[in-house]
Amino acid sequence: MPRRSSPPISRRDRPAKPALTYEGIVATAVRLMQAEGLQRVTMRRLAQELDTGAASLYVYVANTAELHAAILEDLLGALDLKPASISASNNDDNNNNDNDNKPGDWRERLVTLLVTYTQLLFQHPALARSALVARPSGPNYLALLEAVLALLHEGEVPDAQAAWGVDVLLQVATATAAEQSVRDEDDAAEAEFAAMVDAVRNTDPSSHPRLAAIGDDLFSGDPEERLSWAFRALINGALATPRLPAH
Repeated sequence: MPRRSSPPISRRDRPAKPALTYEGIVATAVRLMQAEGLQRVTMRRLAQELDTGAASLYVYVANTAELHAAILEDLLGALDLKPASISASNNDDNNNNDNDNKPGDWRERLVTLLVTYTQLLFQHPALARSALVARPSGPNYLALLEAVLALLHEGEVPDAQAAWGVDVLLQVATATAAEQSVRDEDDAAEAEFAAMVDAVRNTDPSSHPRLAAIGDDLFSGDPEERLSWAFRALINGALATPRLPAH
């Protein structure tokens, strides 16, 4: 006897797919990144995960770069912004040079905040590289900008200098995480860096006296110490460097 074919399943009998939403798309993208890496978070792969067509996603997200920015925006929700809210009354004199490196000083709280942001990017190396060109614009990123600006204001950094300074500070944080991610993932990059260190340390003092004099110190300190120092240098520079009048 001929085998009977199974009766077709009506579309009406299938469970309805949840409606697409921006929040659902981003949440799925974050889960996909954590499971498979950012390189797999493409519009096509995301559409497959959501059981829809890629064209449907473009209604909510313009392109992959915007999607990556949305992922970063979501992750920024976990960023600790408490350093910006600690009362300045913890200091006897917030602008006294004797307090410059105390935990309650506005500079040190700003350094703590920026290091925390950088470490967040360290946890997602590919996202750090993407963040160099794809910046979020949601409430979590705005809260980060506000926190940095609030601390610069507390330190009496003039508004014009703070407006440019916040951009430089976040650029350095993002670029530092992106550079480190390349070294962590690329054996060739690590080997090239090691070769450069060896070349500097073996420099001829007669031709490169300053390199020979401080060569070892060029590479001293652990990464967090160097990062914190870089932020302090930039913060103090923003405080002391006025913007030149526009020509």
